[in-house]
Amino acid sequence: MSRPLPLRGLHHVSLVTRDTDASRAFYCDVLGFRELERPNFNFRGAWLFAYGLQIHLIENALVAGRRTEQIDSRADHLAFAVDDDRAIVAILEQHGIAYRQQVNAGGIHQTFFQDPDGHHIEVAVYPPNPPFVDQA
Repeated sequence: MSRPLPLRGLHHVSLVTRDTDASRAFYCDVLGFRELERPNFNFRGAWLFAYGLQIHLIENALVAGRRTEQIDSRADHLAFAVDDDRAIVAILEQHGIAYRQQVNAGGIHQTFFQDPDGHHIEVAVYPPNPPFVDQA
């Protein structure tokens, strides 16, 4: 039997954006990220950090997504854990961000919304350490 890769953890997520400034403002002002120093690449972007995670914004209008009117809970998305999901709606409304709430089959109250490029984001209060599936 082969061994899995010796991963230590998730370092960063890369997101393609049409507008670095708008995405930077969204992730910093709405989600609380802070900007990191970034090498002088030959393309615009930003490196952000919070909650033990880096987000690398890469400006490329040719391949960046587009916002849609429909918030899709089954689309690729980033999911952030919160301690109190009641404050989320007020903050999203304060920033004029559309959202969708639902309770999933596991009873978790989820709030979904999109960044300026249409990347979906979920926030919820998650139970600690869900059980593993037995693979015997």
